Amino acid sequence: PITRLSGGERNRLLLAKLFAQPSNLLVMDEPTNDLDVETLELLEELLGEYNGTLLLVSHDRDFIDNVVTSTLVMEGDGVIGEYVGGYSDWQRYAASVAAAPAVVAAAKSAVAAPVAAAEPAAPKRKLPYKEARELEQLPKTIEKLEGDVEGLTAAMNDPSFYTRSSAEVTAHTQQLAKVQAELDAAYARWEELEG
Repeated sequence: PITRLSGGERNRLLLAKLFAQPSNLLVMDEPTNDLDVETLELLEELLGEYNGTLLLVSHDRDFIDNVVTSTLVMEGDGVIGEYVGGYSDWQRYAASVAAAPAVVAAAKSAVAAPVAAAEPAAPKRKLPYKEARELEQLPKTIEKLEGDVEGLTAAMNDPSFYTRSSAEVTAHTQQLAKVQAELDAAYARWEELEG
């Protein structure tokens, strides 16, 4: 009986029913709730191959970035803006639009200031060899750490994981936290070197 299924099992059953029927329009509200990593990846793959139109509401920004080609944004005052790409693409666009007035104001004040007061722009600092080499290696390091985080998370999503001893579960959780901290530090270092 369906009443005996967990929330995740019910969602998987509903998704299986959806994809078993031919359609050209899907409307999904928070489809990633209660899904394990494997099912989430399968859902992303199926939606990527879907030939119809998909209207999707989700709080999972990574899922949105991986699935959608266009984003509708509630901008206030009854205005809905449509932007190409996912959530991250819209965020970058919104940041550039927000920065544009500041750039225009800075340009106006620079024109109004006397020419003699203008200072030469500081040249972009060239990275020393060691830092340039580090920057070159960071994408590989980040990719490895992301794979480690994904593997550790997948192990935790396995139902049998919590049948282990509490010491093993704690050690695994601490390992995941350590690798995630290393990944965050690698991203921060990458931004620092890129800047």
